[in-house]
This record gives sequence, C-alpha cells and structure tokens, in this order.
Amino acid sequence: MRHILRASLAPALGMRHWQAMSSTLSQTPALPLDEAILAVLTQNGDGTLSPPEIAHQVQPDGDWHALLVPIRRAAVTLALAGRLVIYRKGKPVEDPNDFRGVYRLGLPKAAD
Repeated sequence: MRHILRASLAPALGMRHWQAMSSTLSQTPALPLDEAILAVLTQNGDGTLSPPEIAHQVQPDGDWHALLVPIRRAAVTLALAGRLVIYRKGKPVEDPNDFRGVYRLGLPKAAD
C-alpha cells in the first residue's frame, strides 16, 4: 500500500499538496486517514500495529512522524465508533478519550 494519505490532510500536516501525493495516486483514489488506518489493519489481519508501523504504511517515503498525532486522533474517533480497538499493555483501553503511553491498534474481534 503506497501513499494512501489524502491530499486534504497535507495542509494540516504542514505539507504541500504535491509532497503528500505520489505519482501513483493520480491513478488511484486517495483514502482519508481513518480509512487508511483501517485498510492497513485489515491487511495486517488479526494482529495489532503501533502508530509508527501504521504511519510507515501510510507515508512510506515522507515524514511519517507528522502522522503520529493525526493517527491518534483518528484512532480515538474510530474506537468510539467501534471500528477499531486501542490496546494498552495488551488489553483494550476502557476509555479511548483517556489513555497514556505506548499503545497499539487492532480491528475488533468478531463475535462468535
């Protein structure tokens, strides 16, 4: 998955439009960050990924560090909507709005 960062995020990340886009994006539609996170997690399968791992997948050739705060914000929104799970020390966080430290993201487990 190459450069799936949406062009509209570029100003918020301090990048110019052309810096956030690759030549391959002109041929494929860009995904918003929340959808990009879910796409990366879906490709990963049942495991979890750290925000830097996700950022590397979303922006492999650019400044992926600039994505860490937007990924956290998107993760909180997605967790509140039940679309992903935020893990801290291997356990789901109780309140996505209030957690600290190192965390990982994963897809919700299907109910049996």
